[in-house]
Amino acid sequence: MLLGAHLRRLREAQGVSREDAGWEIRSSESKISRMELGRVGFKERDVADLLTLYGMDDPVERERLLALARDANNPGWWHRFGDVLPNWFQSYLGLEAAAALIRTYEVQFVPGLLQTRDYARSVVLLGHGRAKPDEIERRVELRMQRQQILTRETQPARLWVVVDEAALRRPIGGIGVMRAQVEALLEANTLPNVRLQVIPFQAGGHAAAGGAFTILRFPDEDLPDVVYIEQLTSALYLDKRDDVDLYAEAMERLCVEARPPTDTSRVLEEIRKDLDA
Repeated sequence: MLLGAHLRRLREAQGVSREDAGWEIRSSESKISRMELGRVGFKERDVADLLTLYGMDDPVERERLLALARDANNPGWWHRFGDVLPNWFQSYLGLEAAAALIRTYEVQFVPGLLQTRDYARSVVLLGHGRAKPDEIERRVELRMQRQQILTRETQPARLWVVVDEAALRRPIGGIGVMRAQVEALLEANTLPNVRLQVIPFQAGGHAAAGGAFTILRFPDEDLPDVVYIEQLTSALYLDKRDDVDLYAEAMERLCVEARPPTDTSRVLEEIRKDLDA
């Protein structure tokens, strides 16, 4: 998806039609469209021919994009969980692994990147209650492995979470599981690359009334941010500037309406005390 977005911008900058680009790689307009949306694999030869057509003659930048094409065809670590992964979510895992900054708003659950194993299991059971125990555990393990992006040695991702107070007070899995989850959030809140804010009940209606969403930003400034919106059986991926700007504005308003990050530990302590009551 990232490489496709980059190819699309290069094509548009040169005023090349999708039809002409398809002709260049002995293919069709629809193939170029699917490439630019990240819905097909990439042949390095096709990418090289397109870069030539688009006037990309900077050898360093050209090699970087060709390397991205090679990487795009390499299966990620999550592919071994393919039996429990829908195709539309595999795309997100690739984006998440590549992101430098992840901003997310959650209204119903603690975000997956901050869930404890027991809390994650309880969430998985809500949607897959009829699944076999080993399938449940594979889904949980997948979620646990995703969290490694926050603690990896090389450029750990930065995570900025805005979560509704209701998600922190809803006892998913029972009081004991929820208490341990709140304690895990207190610990995560001490990480230098994690920022956590809570929208209190008193805030009433707010900027993200439409539901949960995530904005991913990547190390390469030329790559557009991507908005991810998960649905019950599919997901939306938005990278058009107008769409991203609207969601970024909503996220900024959420951060203003939420309790400041300096209050987060105090809020979590209050919730933990109420769980013990």
